[in-house]
Amino acid sequence: MAAIRVAACQLNPAVGDLEANVRAILAALARAEEAGCDLAVFGELAITGYPPEDLLLKGGFVADNLAALEQVASATRHCAAVVGFVEAAQHLHNAAAICVGGSVVGVTRKVLLPNYSVFDEQRYFAPGAAPGPLYIVAGVRVGVSICEDAWSPTGPLMAQAAGGAELLANLSASPFAAGRLATREQMLSSRAAAASCPLAYVNQVGGQDELVFDGGSMILDAAGGVMARLDQWVEDVMVIDVEAPPRPGATLPQVVVSEHPRAHARLGPPPPRHVPPGPEEEIYQALVLGTRDYVRKNGFTGAVIGLSGGVDSSLVAAIATEALGPDYVHGVAMPSRYSSEGSLTDAAAVAGSLGIELRTVPIEPAHSTMSAMLAPVLGGPPIGLTEENLQSRIRGVILMALSNALGWIVLTTGNKSELATGYSTLYGDSAGGFAVIKDVPKTLVYALCRHINAIKGHEVIPEAVLFKAPSAELRPGQRDDDSLPAYEVLDPLLAAYVEADRTAVELVADGFDPALVERVTTLVDRAEYKRRQGPPGVRVSSKAFGKDRRVPITNRYGLRR
Repeated sequence: MAAIRVAACQLNPAVGDLEANVRAILAALARAEEAGCDLAVFGELAITGYPPEDLLLKGGFVADNLAALEQVASATRHCAAVVGFVEAAQHLHNAAAICVGGSVVGVTRKVLLPNYSVFDEQRYFAPGAAPGPLYIVAGVRVGVSICEDAWSPTGPLMAQAAGGAELLANLSASPFAAGRLATREQMLSSRAAAASCPLAYVNQVGGQDELVFDGGSMILDAAGGVMARLDQWVEDVMVIDVEAPPRPGATLPQVVVSEHPRAHARLGPPPPRHVPPGPEEEIYQALVLGTRDYVRKNGFTGAVIGLSGGVDSSLVAAIATEALGPDYVHGVAMPSRYSSEGSLTDAAAVAGSLGIELRTVPIEPAHSTMSAMLAPVLGGPPIGLTEENLQSRIRGVILMALSNALGWIVLTTGNKSELATGYSTLYGDSAGGFAVIKDVPKTLVYALCRHINAIKGHEVIPEAVLFKAPSAELRPGQRDDDSLPAYEVLDPLLAAYVEADRTAVELVADGFDPALVERVTTLVDRAEYKRRQGPPGVRVSSKAFGKDRRVPITNRYGLRR
């Protein structure tokens, strides 16, 4: 049985930073070369980062990507590198270059272009016409495919296997969503088993705007078993000897890269398989990495958070501290005439447990002055919702002033339940640069807080915060459940309406209370204009607000469903 030494190179590219991406590729390739590898597999569009979106409409960007590929190719020696890049032919193609001995010896194009959920590849790319040739690497016939090509049970992987492939290599940029790793592994296992062919799957890692990529690259044997796996959330290179069962003959075209494996002693058994974390830890790590990369890749010197003593701002502060370090996270308490003493002490307790700075800026002077300014226009001081939103907007102004003066990004603290129902103030608590938990429903907020306390071994987020009734504290005695159903009731309904795309009629048929359905779906529909004006945030569910869910603002369907 033939053996080939493979390096799975799991990297965190930055979209558009071609020079840095090339440096990272060359560093990983050097490790693979030193380890005696025959083949190094990188992620989808590793040269440009994924997704490059409308950068692809710039001819100069595409040309620079080709020049960057030449840099990588010229650095190759004995170890063949399979690198994702943008090919410019008659049309643009999402492609993989096979490089060895200083040059590009072959190109395989992505055949299946996803155009659903967060993917929009048909806007930019033309599909490849065939599964592509097989590449003889170390005497083993290798079939190369790109991301979506692996997801179809009748797609290019099966055609490559039927055409004589002895090893399949898939370059991927598969974004994280809760439970996605298990789904991915199940799919890859079934493909490898159906093909009777080992499969090297290499996924991107890192945050890119709303998306976060979890890595989790893996090598599967010909029976579909996972031989070795890279951890999620980290850059790494995994080297493994893969036994490739020989197949008689081949019907697909073949390109010779290297006819014999490099001379080296066989490696020992693969390292112990990484055990994927539980659901709360997986989501927590996604939020941490997504926040870290958004802040750092966009050049901010730190982050500032309105720390209210509530559960949402406490969770955001904990995530930001884990992502950036306590010296780069700054809390601001902004008490009003309605703030409770407990909120101030809870905010101080959270800041103390995290080791972050806490500044206090009372909003009463601005609140009183603006109320007096508005009184002649309104015929009296602001009352009701006007006064409540005024306070929230004053806080937004304070946070943005700190951002302007000190270079800190404002992290907003609204959760998915609030964003869904519009329970936020436009240009107030929704104002900021990044919405860390915008895809985290309120019930999951509590679960994540308890998870953080458990893994840290102490009360990072005090029990007092977790047990008090949620409140915006914008009027005396205010509670969230004055305006919204209990979150335990609300969140399942929101999941069905927003993520599963159930209509109001279908929700009632599913057993939800008709009056509750009408109330909640109306809130969700009417708040679309607010969400469009909010900052991006980490996507952790199967359908997040933003580029994932695209509902018209001007939309009368809800009125007659």
